[in-house]
Amino acid sequence: MSSPLRIVVLASGEGSNLQALVDAVEAYDIESLRIEALICDVPGARCIDRAVQHAIPAYILPAPAGARRGSPERIAYDERLAAIAKSFGAELILLLGWMRLLSQAFLGHFPGKVINLHPALPGMFPGTHAIERAFEAFQRGKIERTGVMLHLVPDEGVDSGPVLRIAEVPICKEDTIASLEKRVHDTEHREVVALVRDLALNRGILKEKESNYASRVDIGV
Repeated sequence: MSSPLRIVVLASGEGSNLQALVDAVEAYDIESLRIEALICDVPGARCIDRAVQHAIPAYILPAPAGARRGSPERIAYDERLAAIAKSFGAELILLLGWMRLLSQAFLGHFPGKVINLHPALPGMFPGTHAIERAFEAFQRGKIERTGVMLHLVPDEGVDSGPVLRIAEVPICKEDTIASLEKRVHDTEHREVVALVRDLALNRGILKEKESNYASRVDIGV
């Protein structure tokens, strides 16, 4: 039997997707997986409590105040993040509600091994407040559905890497922002668990996606 896939989760807030993974592991819904650690950049975030309650090491590393992306302080921060993740033997990094862009100072240590969860469909509403922006677009008659995607993070692009998994979420006329958020989050939990289960069984999925992405970049597509 192969050794468990060792993952480190980066999160900044509630941690409900971390909880979904923990629940799946404890229910034996995902086999051959170890959640080695949580790294959080927000002291007091709920995700920290969730990790501690399940005996998952939690490392809290606030970002330097006012440090802009690309600044020496920010690069040093990303290098430290990478060092922490590597110290836990991370084979895969999951960004589950991580609200900070990562530079190559971090990504370069984990080529083809960083996966981000984004609450929108590919090419739609990159960046923050994606659910709220989708709801506003629906109210203006621009869209009828939103969704969730999990994608690789090969570079510093915002929510633009090779897509590993997507799921559509319809928006109903009776929806409020709260009801839509709940449906999107429920979909996130399901899709995160499904993808991690697949990866624990077949780690070659990531290499194939990364290779295909590199080929597209090389020819300028």
